[in-house]
Amino acid sequence: MTWLHDALEAVFAVLAWPSAIYFLLSNTALLVLILIAARHFARYLRRSEHRGDDAMAASPLSLGVSVIVPAYNEAAVIRTSVRSVLDLRYPDHEVIVVNDGSADDTMRVLLEEFDLVEDDRDIPGRVPVRGTIRRVWRSRGGAVPLTVVDKENSGRSDSVNVGLDLAAKELVVMVDADSILEPDALLSVSKPFADDPERVVATGGVVRIVNNSRVQGGRITEIRMPRQLIARIQVVEYLRAFLLGRTAWSDLQALILISGAFGMFRRDVLIEVGGLDPDSIGEDFELVMRIQRWIHEGRRDARVEFVAEPVSWTEAPSTLRVLARQRRRWHRGLWEVLWGYRRALLNPRYGRVGMLALPYYWLFELLAPLIEVVGIVLVVLGLAVGAVDPGMALLLLLVSYGYGALVTLAAVIVEEASFHRYERWRDLGATLWAIVAENLGYRQLTAIWRLQGWWAGIAGTQQVWGEMTRTGFAEADASGQRQADGRG
Repeated sequence: MTWLHDALEAVFAVLAWPSAIYFLLSNTALLVLILIAARHFARYLRRSEHRGDDAMAASPLSLGVSVIVPAYNEAAVIRTSVRSVLDLRYPDHEVIVVNDGSADDTMRVLLEEFDLVEDDRDIPGRVPVRGTIRRVWRSRGGAVPLTVVDKENSGRSDSVNVGLDLAAKELVVMVDADSILEPDALLSVSKPFADDPERVVATGGVVRIVNNSRVQGGRITEIRMPRQLIARIQVVEYLRAFLLGRTAWSDLQALILISGAFGMFRRDVLIEVGGLDPDSIGEDFELVMRIQRWIHEGRRDARVEFVAEPVSWTEAPSTLRVLARQRRRWHRGLWEVLWGYRRALLNPRYGRVGMLALPYYWLFELLAPLIEVVGIVLVVLGLAVGAVDPGMALLLLLVSYGYGALVTLAAVIVEEASFHRYERWRDLGATLWAIVAENLGYRQLTAIWRLQGWWAGIAGTQQVWGEMTRTGFAEADASGQRQADGRG
């Protein structure tokens, strides 16, 4: 095995220091983003008492909002989700649920729960759609501003486009059917449009994890950390990437990703750019990049913003099988969009998007799992045959996992100081344990899954979306007991 020892020793000698520098830069860049977000939160909270949400809620001049809810096999959660959207505090909003050919009882639950009758309205045809529309329904007598479209299965993006085609309001929100919006979510996420209606074309809100939290009447009544460790770690991930990371990129005027689970857009802009791309795996990322191209190549004075407080609560994967499928899909989507918009990389015409955000995503998002997995394999094999200096291996461990854990801890401290969502001490303890546990197998598994998704994208294999298994929201009955909203 001398040849293996010598080969590993030579490879490690070449890659050790570049790898250490890479992880040092990666974690430092993330720390800088967290500090930028912390500064933003401090300013935001100082102004929070003067935002005028009550005035907006009562104002007839507020821009109307069409909330589009694509649904596929969501019988376990659709009742609670739609009810929560209908009850949002906003002066003028409609809800459009698009049933994407569900094979379960999603459509039956909607018909029975909301007393729907057929609607013979004309379909405008402003956006290309693929799935055949079977029927359109509305609430009887217009009692609630609800439209339900029953169509053949053609995917989430095409379902959103169907809803966009029917939308009647100036602003459009896309909300996943497994989500619950907070009562003032529309008021908060639409505030940038009210403040600067000419320039703001899209905003994104925060996505948080609902697993194990208490829900009553379509509202979160008690926020709790999930029971499963795998979901707790995702809480930490979401805080770090979805809340703080996107807040910082928005502050830098270089936001290129709004979560498909909660985003608001000007309807005219969405129609002009052609809606969502049904062929894209990362459809939310691709849409924002297409809007950024529309802005920069058209030299338009427009911007995309992230709003840190409005929350969409969503059910996170609670099994490794479902989580693996999600992360493969996410990284494949990341690769396909970055490659599809490679002309924008380091292109001065795209401003900070091309010169700052895209290089970060290429270096520290796309390449990260490859460098991490290669590093792990080399270190483990090298230590096994005595070809790796233990001191250098420890250094790599510290700058990749130790420093990374400290950066994540900083993210949690910033979030806790700013918003303090979790009231119980045990939840704070669970969060701290999740920071540690993330590095003990979870991170390595997700790196492997992300590599698999990347390879599938390069190889051009057919994407099979699979189905997200829903356990349903934990509803509380009148006596305070909790039950799963999985009826129907």
